[in-house]
Amino acid sequence: MWHDIKTVFRESPEHWARVVLDREVKAYLDSLDRHSLRALEISGHFWADAGWRSHRTASYPEYDWCGAPLDDTFDIVIAEHVLEHIARPAAALRNTHAMLAPGGRLVVSTPFLIRIHECPVDVTRWTPFGLEQLLNECGFRTVETHSWGNRRCVKANLGGWARYKPWRHTLHNDPACPVVVWAFAQKDDR
Repeated sequence: MWHDIKTVFRESPEHWARVVLDREVKAYLDSLDRHSLRALEISGHFWADAGWRSHRTASYPEYDWCGAPLDDTFDIVIAEHVLEHIARPAAALRNTHAMLAPGGRLVVSTPFLIRIHECPVDVTRWTPFGLEQLLNECGFRTVETHSWGNRRCVKANLGGWARYKPWRHTLHNDPACPVVVWAFAQKDDR
């Protein structure tokens, strides 16, 4: 019983804004045959040990996502909380489309109602519909978008990154107050 109480009252290492997003992305990735996939993670290594056939990270400034596609093909590209820092997001997503094998997948997430965070710049925000339209314009025809957030989480993140406390913070979703927006997209098989 003491263990259960400690679990409920401990402070999570997770940002409150990412709890639902992380759970949904993990469920999506768990639905794939990861050990057969060549993965590229843009400016991140969170999913490096997820059992891929191969995993590569491409980070700025060594790799300019807007500049050109890499000279390699991937089955999945993951770009979590990167797109909002890109001055030319359509160019980056077209490069992603070019790097994906036929039937390849893209996982992209971005904040919406989160304070500005310059890394080195913070440029753009998208609604779920806006992100879907951007992905369609960049060649992705199969796009599934999602969002999560609520007023309390928006307020908590105005001053800094709020850590999730299960005993205090709700995961209730208010579609009018999205904190994060994400999409699962797929390149046509052609």
